[in-house]
Amino acid sequence: MDAAELKARTKKFALRCMKLADALPRTRSAEVIARQLIKCGTSVGANYRAACRAKSRADFAFKLGIVEEEIDESAYWMELIVESAMQPTRLVEPLRREAVELTRIAVASIRTTRSRIANPKSAIRNPQ
Repeated sequence: MDAAELKARTKKFALRCMKLADALPRTRSAEVIARQLIKCGTSVGANYRAACRAKSRADFAFKLGIVEEEIDESAYWMELIVESAMQPTRLVEPLRREAVELTRIAVASIRTTRSRIANPKSAIRNPQ
């Protein structure tokens, strides 16, 4: 998956988080959770875009770490939504699975980047 595809995927994730938040009941606790879900769910794509503009590999890894944290927080709010019966599991689970998948992608990218920082010669590809 290239950067453009991941930008589109994280934007779609944000939009889906917004829709889920809008579908929550109008209770005090649901409104707090909705606000939190919107904040972290939309910041995933924004922070990924920032990572794509990183000044160095270390900066890229750092910014991807923020992406990972925001995705994990999004998954937490989704778990609370289901466990408090604000929405049924069947409606939230596909988005939670996407959060898990995006987390795996972020973690793998962080590991690869850190490995290339630690072993810069191994990151050079053989042009032949």
